[in-house]
Amino acid sequence: MSNGTTVSFTQMKDGTRDDYALLDRLEKPYLAQTADRVLAELRRQGAASLDGYRITRLQHGLQSATRAQRDGADEDWVVGALLHDIGDGLAPQNHDRFSAEVIRPFVRWDVAWVVEHHGIFQMLYYAKHYGWDENARDRFRDHPCFESCAAFCERWDQASFDPDYDTLPLEHFEPVLRAVFARKAYDPAVIREGFVSALGR
Repeated sequence: MSNGTTVSFTQMKDGTRDDYALLDRLEKPYLAQTADRVLAELRRQGAASLDGYRITRLQHGLQSATRAQRDGADEDWVVGALLHDIGDGLAPQNHDRFSAEVIRPFVRWDVAWVVEHHGIFQMLYYAKHYGWDENARDRFRDHPCFESCAAFCERWDQASFDPDYDTLPLEHFEPVLRAVFARKAYDPAVIREGFVSALGR
């Protein structure tokens, strides 16, 4: 039996109704702190980043989000731009998919799809230097989000490595990030499966 602070089981299959009621109660505040953990990871990316670039991963995300906002993008696209590389630290080999899973419960499906696939679309700009297929993205040519992903990469991602760009600070984006992560997860009214939105003006 649960003692009110921890569960009684050592294997999930042995859990009781009281155990799972306890976990359900404790999970709610944990879920509510998701935005705090995302912000902490962004700040970490400002302190530790990949060598060789002229700006940090945090600055890259902020610059991408700044460009998106200045293009008139809505909050889903701005948050997608801000967090599109948040997976770099823990999943450098598949950071695009990792990043998409962080935002997927809270943003439109097209934004999550673009973040999930931006890595392969970015190859257009550099793959030839490694002898890779720069047109690998063409396998998605018939997908309804192809043009959105191409525009996301061209306008906001590949262009955002400029140390002299007038980039807005993380504090500027914190309210919109918190608003998006405060949404009900997987709300059909938010996800809007099948709808393809404009990236901005």
